[in-house]
Amino acid sequence: MSTSLDVHAFQNLLRAFLAEDIGAGDITTALTVPPGQRARGEVVAKAPLVLGGIELFGEVFRLLEPETKMEVVRHDGEELVPGQIPARVFASARTLLTGERLALNLLQRLSGVATLTQRFVRAVEGTGAEILDTRKTTPGLRALEKYAVVLGGGKNHRKDLGEAILIKDNHIRLSGGVSAALQAAQSGRNRASWLEVEVTNLEELREALAFNPDVVLLDNMNPSLVRQAVEQVVEHPAPKKIRTEASGGIALSNVREFAEAGVDWISVGALTHSAPAVDISFEIEPL
Repeated sequence: MSTSLDVHAFQNLLRAFLAEDIGAGDITTALTVPPGQRARGEVVAKAPLVLGGIELFGEVFRLLEPETKMEVVRHDGEELVPGQIPARVFASARTLLTGERLALNLLQRLSGVATLTQRFVRAVEGTGAEILDTRKTTPGLRALEKYAVVLGGGKNHRKDLGEAILIKDNHIRLSGGVSAALQAAQSGRNRASWLEVEVTNLEELREALAFNPDVVLLDNMNPSLVRQAVEQVVEHPAPKKIRTEASGGIALSNVREFAEAGVDWISVGALTHSAPAVDISFEIEPL
């Protein structure tokens, strides 16, 4: 996924989010702020972070007031320290107050994903392993959250169910086993970007390797077992390289152990389902 964001592609989503937040109207702002009052809002980093979604932030206000101007000083993917101001927004005071919460929610969320991803990426530096996201994303925000993963230096796994064949434990159980599932999947192999199968032990791995999948997902294995599995994959004769992916039970405290076990990919659901929002404020002053 690109590290540039076409904010216009998300306008309908932003309109729906604004409708949810505004409801029948911003009563407090309408009662307390004069309609002609102009204002400047400064985005301020309150903690170290990787910036994500700054243009999306501005688009929220532009949808409320097309004449809104934004001065961008720092761009998505850049690291900020507390006190840095990545952008300033100029619009009516009413516009800034009404759009503030939604704009900040998105900016804090995407920056949080990018920041956490960067921590995982840095934890495995020098090992050759790549950090991948999963489909454990917030409904409606998948494209944005996966964009944020890339900003943090991670890679995107499947964007949706139609991109690749990924045979997991429930598929295996319902189809009658690893071999049965892989055999059934062969007919659709040319319709997918890659074929991947999940295994939980070395016996299932040996069974899977007979079908030369593109990727084997080593699920919930400890680093020692992952190392043994990687060795088996490397020794297996195949027409092309079979990639290995580790997943399950992976945290910042142990991710390097998995990386040093020799896997190509490490998928981490926490990048999107558990990334904490970073501390960013929006300070509004009258003009």
